[in-house]
Amino acid sequence: MSLADLLAVMRRRWYFVVPLTLLSLLAGGYLYRTVPVSWESQSSVTLLDSRATSELPPTFGNPLSNAGGSLVVTADVLIRTLQSGASADELRSRGVTDPYTVAFAADADGPLLGLSVTGTDRAKVLRETTTLTGFAGEQLTALQAASKVPPVYAVQSAPVVLPQTPVPRSKSRYQGVAAVVIAGLVGAFLLSVLAEGVAVVRRRGRALAGYVARRHRARPPERPTGLLVRRLDATTVLTGYLVLAFLVPSNLTLPALGGVGTPANVFALLGLLWYLATWLGGRVRPAPGTRLPRVAMCGLAAAVLLSYLAAATRGSSHAEVLGADRGLIGLLVWVALVVLASAGIQERARLETLMRRLVVLGTVVALIGYYDFFAATNIADSISIPGLQSSGAGSGAMDRGSFTRPRSTTAHPLEFGGTLALLVPFAVHQAFDPVRRHAGALRRWAPVAIMAGALPLTVSRTSIIGAFIVILVMVPRWKPRRRWAALGLILGSVAVFKVIIPGLIGTITDLFAGFLSDSDSSTRARTVKYSAIVPYLKEHPWSGRGFGTFTPDLYFFTDNEYMLILAEMGLVGLVAFLALIVTGIHTGGAVRRLARTESDRELGQAFFASALVALVTSATFDALSFPMYAGMFFLVLGAGGSYLGFVRRAASAPPAPAPPPAASEARLPDLAESR
Repeated sequence: MSLADLLAVMRRRWYFVVPLTLLSLLAGGYLYRTVPVSWESQSSVTLLDSRATSELPPTFGNPLSNAGGSLVVTADVLIRTLQSGASADELRSRGVTDPYTVAFAADADGPLLGLSVTGTDRAKVLRETTTLTGFAGEQLTALQAASKVPPVYAVQSAPVVLPQTPVPRSKSRYQGVAAVVIAGLVGAFLLSVLAEGVAVVRRRGRALAGYVARRHRARPPERPTGLLVRRLDATTVLTGYLVLAFLVPSNLTLPALGGVGTPANVFALLGLLWYLATWLGGRVRPAPGTRLPRVAMCGLAAAVLLSYLAAATRGSSHAEVLGADRGLIGLLVWVALVVLASAGIQERARLETLMRRLVVLGTVVALIGYYDFFAATNIADSISIPGLQSSGAGSGAMDRGSFTRPRSTTAHPLEFGGTLALLVPFAVHQAFDPVRRHAGALRRWAPVAIMAGALPLTVSRTSIIGAFIVILVMVPRWKPRRRWAALGLILGSVAVFKVIIPGLIGTITDLFAGFLSDSDSSTRARTVKYSAIVPYLKEHPWSGRGFGTFTPDLYFFTDNEYMLILAEMGLVGLVAFLALIVTGIHTGGAVRRLARTESDRELGQAFFASALVALVTSATFDALSFPMYAGMFFLVLGAGGSYLGFVRRAASAPPAPAPPPAASEARLPDLAESR
């Protein structure tokens, strides 16, 4: 279905489009006029160690009295106390009736708390923030008194940022207006398409009965060519998503949607609406044999919805409610990618075109990473697009040792390395594919060299682990000649890096040495966070706190997707996520087993390697929190299901009969030997 077809459907069903559009615009205008402007005031409080830090203090059996140690646990206990119902009742009796939040301050490694109050009365918000700041110190003192901590070991609190003058926050009002308008437009679109689908079914029924409508009796004229009437397919839609995902920095989003509102995600949602319209109109059917990835996505969707209900029933803060809403939007984006890639692509040639475009765009992102590394900068920070604003996801140029860690157009060097590790297996497959021998060695092997060479530049364990998994999975399956050549090339590449970029290999080696000896600070920080997740898991072991609610602004970085899922979606979410990865692994293995050609078997191994990379590297950073990595993971998952459908249909099809021999080559009948 082309854009012209969609516009024609909307025009024919104007009795749905016009009323719902006008109603949504009127409702949005009403909300804009009636919803008051919110004012927000903030303050910051830090925890100071006791006066006895120079001595070896006892703990008295309570972490609150661990003077001289880390105060992060103390700060976490204080935050949980201030968020309790008893504290809310006490603050309400003191006049704090507006919503307030207490969390770790953003980008703070120490015990620094951020307090904020949001309300519609500017003067009242300032008074409430002052009351909340003083109440935090009182609660810290009361907690330690209840634990019988001696005064000499008592932890003190001190305001770092006094209650600030309230500033207007119009984002929530704009979000409400945008939600109403978008809901009206989407409802009008879906109702129009549904009515058109019903009409198509009726016309087909009449045609089967021998009835042909008057307007269908004559042969329709030739349709003109152009952008609007050009036939769209899932490959075209997904290509548009890939261009936006790879070339627009991940930190640039639409103002009303927050961090999940990247242009690529919005385009994916529009692609899902296009597929629904095409499917309801009877123009396309899901490709047979591709159901498995969509079934696995249903499991993840059920886990997300269960956690959303759990967050709604436990009295979440306003920030957590917004995070849960963004989580639902992110889920729809991932569903769109899996559905479009697995069910929407009807021809194998179009799927292969999509995978080639995926590798090419990944190569472009890797080239931008080279520029960031050698120029010691980040090019994404200098990109500004009208209508988009920075969501704060960008981290600027980061250093490790004496090297700048590139992130290209991603949000973090970890996302940069993880995304390239997912794509390298497909670049290797396309380089070996005999169908592409005509492309020349440079065009086939340049993506492999560029993306694989960019992995060590991130100076991260995640990238090296991903590259090692790709080597471990793909190389042993090759023939001996290719295998030994690949191993020699890998060792030669390490030597080249050691000469061209002195110190890089040594820095990476030191990272793993520190990890194995437990002397690395980042490793110890991750270990501490693992134990800090346990209290949140005990509160909601099955459903979690709500997908998208465990944000660093409210809690802390987990640096582990499995730990984050346990906190947000509980054990049900962890099982659903593992089922997704197992689905990707099974898809790769099934393609490899059912394939009839060596090229298809190597492609199955590439899907297998990519899924294993996702399985392992998800334990090294919160993978699904990064839009580009998450998008590529679900896109590859859907593409694997689509390839499996093509391979299954080819394996079940009977072999083509051999052509009859030519007359000149006809075999003469055998003559019996006379005796």
